[in-house]
Amino acid sequence: MRRFLLCGSNGLLGQRLALMLGGETEYEVLNTSHHRSFVFDHHLFDYTQLDLTRASDVKSLVSSFQPDVIINAAGATNVDWCEDHREEAWAINVTGVEHLVEASRKVGATLIHVSTDYIFDGKTGNYREDDRPNPQNYYGKTKLAGENAIRIAGIDYAIVRTVVLYGTGYRVKRNFALWVLDNLKSGMSIRCVDDQISCPTYVTDLALGILKIAELEKTGIFHITGSEAVSRYEFAVRIARAFNLDAGLIHRVKTSDLPQRAVRPMNTTMITVKAQTELGLKTSNIEQGLALLKQELQSAGKN
Repeated sequence: MRRFLLCGSNGLLGQRLALMLGGETEYEVLNTSHHRSFVFDHHLFDYTQLDLTRASDVKSLVSSFQPDVIINAAGATNVDWCEDHREEAWAINVTGVEHLVEASRKVGATLIHVSTDYIFDGKTGNYREDDRPNPQNYYGKTKLAGENAIRIAGIDYAIVRTVVLYGTGYRVKRNFALWVLDNLKSGMSIRCVDDQISCPTYVTDLALGILKIAELEKTGIFHITGSEAVSRYEFAVRIARAFNLDAGLIHRVKTSDLPQRAVRPMNTTMITVKAQTELGLKTSNIEQGLALLKQELQSAGKN
């Protein structure tokens, strides 16, 4: 029976992975996050608190559980927060990863790590896995440093880069789609940029890709994103239409109009041919992803 250690299991992606792994009878899964309790305690999933920034805690847990696969879905992902809290961001996105690398080496585990489009400068778009990174903000720099720590470690690994992750879960932080929905439902006007282009990714697609990597024992770098490229403004308008909300509340602006602390790359679309061919993964377009989100919100009584 293969053993999976899941880090960051209380987050949007972590919750989805926990549910999917929890349904697999041939896996033994230990869910972890820095929180004291697990959002799925009522499911009787195995859970323990783990602070990735504490080397001794990571070493002890991995040594005792002896996982075959470690999935790192944890991380500091608020781009502007990272810009202002550099020591904390580095501790979570780099030092924590280094602790997982060392623990993986000790027990011979494969490390599957989630990274970001923000390691690229956004000047060209259509990035491939082997294109040269050039992060433009501190968040991107920490994520690239985390990737580099894994790549030079001499362990079996997979790095999964994704873009604008959206979906719903229990007490998850507001991602872009939920932010748009919350504001439009309240009749609040919002400003969305039309010069940042990316491929919004529905959380189940990303989780499925990660599990395929684990099941097929694939290694290397994979780009897993939604199948359609849009600006933040167009994505917001599509959200409004899918949920029958007033798109007139969405105002088109430029990135330079927003008081954001961190520099944003403009075009971070990524080529996903490798994931399609090696994993057999077909991800959702905007319409499909929003339809699934709508179903989830309805079944959760949130829509």
